Amino acid sequence: MADYLISKNGFNSYPMKRVYLGEFEEIVLLIVAVLEGAAYGVNIMHEILEQTGRSVRLNQVHASLQRLEEKGMIVSKMSDPTPERGGRRKRIFSITAYGSSTLRDIQQVRATLWSAVPSNLKSFTA
Repeated sequence: MADYLISKNGFNSYPMKRVYLGEFEEIVLLIVAVLEGAAYGVNIMHEILEQTGRSVRLNQVHASLQRLEEKGMIVSKMSDPTPERGGRRKRIFSITAYGSSTLRDIQQVRATLWSAVPSNLKSFTA
């Protein structure tokens, strides 16, 4: 079954080729999914640190978000101004259907690979 990109006018435009993610992009995409509509740069950066123990810079998060948006895996919109930011708006990110299906595909590949690991080597996972 072919995947299709849905254009802004809502019509299928062309078959999409398979897009692969690096580890950091996968983590950012997962966190955008977890935060469900509350994902913005600083929040994502803090969540990466909390969930992975990995300290990252905001520009790394923004670069990854931009790449994911260009790939069609996330979309963004500007929030309303908030008092705690001195009236400034935030760019809020949400996962798309394509981003969700990509995460499911990644999860399936990983599960398949983990199930193929010989039992004598699985002890390092405990």
